Amino acid sequence: MVWQIEKEKYKAEICEILTRINALRFGTFTLTGGKFSPYYVDLRVIPSFPGAFERIQKFYQELALNDVNESKFKRIAGIPTAGIPFASVLAFLLHKPFIYIRKNVQSPGRERRVEGILHPGDSVLLIDDLITSGKSLLTAAKVIRSEGGIVEDALILIDREEGGREALARDGIHLHYLISITDVAKTLLRMEIITKEQMMDIQNQVKESK
Repeated sequence: MVWQIEKEKYKAEICEILTRINALRFGTFTLTGGKFSPYYVDLRVIPSFPGAFERIQKFYQELALNDVNESKFKRIAGIPTAGIPFASVLAFLLHKPFIYIRKNVQSPGRERRVEGILHPGDSVLLIDDLITSGKSLLTAAKVIRSEGGIVEDALILIDREEGGREALARDGIHLHYLISITDVAKTLLRMEIITKEQMMDIQNQVKESK
């Protein structure tokens, strides 16, 4: 019960942070997978704001301890590129070994996609900033599993509600997240930071993805 109350406070705070660092923008954007969107959430800028970065890491830490359960994972993996700074700091805070996924195989070299130490049977918590289709997280899970790791949980800040959570569930991965984009939009409207039309843009994007 206490955690749920704290989580609601974190949800309100992350909306304030998104506004303060201008991480939520409206317009016409092309997402990584080629899909168009009327809004864009840029969480890559967070490490450039030390105060915001510190608070966001607190959110990750509390989510990992309360929503996931620390005993369920031995290692923490960062998804390139946005998830790597959050994952590395979280691993430090929780005293867990950190690994990360390479976008491409290093050549010449070991020709591995996982950097860091990963033993067969190790359970790995995936960390990213947000989720849209889930492709990046699914790719990372496939790579880690190909090297003997176990992936059952992923942790992010924002779910864009465009099928990613369902895609991970079909692959046996439970997605843990702080807030949905719908809740972000409703909160920012109450705070009179975005207009009703902008909230509708976000909600329509979610509806069209279902």
